[in-house]
Amino acid sequence: MNRTQSRFILNRRDLFRLLGVAGIATLGGYALFETAPWLNSDLQAIKIRQLLEQDSATSAPMRELVRYATLAASGHNTQPWTFAITQNAIDIHPDYTRRLPAVDPDDRELWISLGCALENLLVAARAVGYAPEVTYPGAADYIRVALTKTTPQAGAVFDAITVRQNTRSEYDGQIIKIAGLEQTLSLEPGIVRHFVTSPADLERVLAYVNQGNLSRYANTAFVDELIHWIRFNKREALASLDGLYTRSSGNPEVPRWIGQLFVSGTKPQQQADADAQNCAVPRVPSSSLRNRMIRRPGCARVRYMSAWR
Repeated sequence: MNRTQSRFILNRRDLFRLLGVAGIATLGGYALFETAPWLNSDLQAIKIRQLLEQDSATSAPMRELVRYATLAASGHNTQPWTFAITQNAIDIHPDYTRRLPAVDPDDRELWISLGCALENLLVAARAVGYAPEVTYPGAADYIRVALTKTTPQAGAVFDAITVRQNTRSEYDGQIIKIAGLEQTLSLEPGIVRHFVTSPADLERVLAYVNQGNLSRYANTAFVDELIHWIRFNKREALASLDGLYTRSSGNPEVPRWIGQLFVSGTKPQQQADADAQNCAVPRVPSSSLRNRMIRRPGCARVRYMSAWR
């Protein structure tokens, strides 16, 4: 082999090394861009929970009530609501652009979500000195909350609004007494509440949950819709301020394309079994578990909202 040939081979090896390094750097840079570890999601969450800036066009107390309402839970964290502020009332409208046609074709969970926002608004209104009066949807497709000045009635429930969060943590195994559950909320007229406490009944509920999950994860439209609303990393979560952030479910942050591959490739039975584990039945003594079912006859939308409040 002459010197020229040797130099050519050496240069080609160097080229391959450079391409390898460039490829690794590109992938690493892309991963850093997607996950954005320098972004502070906790700071953003604190900002969301702070008072709104003053707006001369609308009443500051009314705007604050809307802010408390928007901190409510919602299906897939879609936040399917809009608000209209008038002089003495706040209207809550459904935002059908944020509906979930695959998992919620009848908009049941959408109206349940509006019920959660309504309850936050009512709790906040009483705490800051308003007596609220609710008009549920009839001919009009929205909820009206009329507000009259009164004495403030703050309490622990109001304080909990800004710190509420959803987690996938295990139950601590403490027995919850029925007497304590009876005090957790006051019911509107027509609401019926059932407590499921026996191990056999709890296992039956778990079987229904497991079968429902198995059916859903076998549905391609459901999986596609779920992927659409998952925020696989901090950058996505902060950009949209909605959806299901993977950290909240105990999963790592990854680029979207990796997350999509993982979720779409999950076997229905595997995911259903994992969700069944999250029901905590196998993890703690069955005597420590309680399940509550609430129902109300009548108009479907009103039933969904008032029961889940």
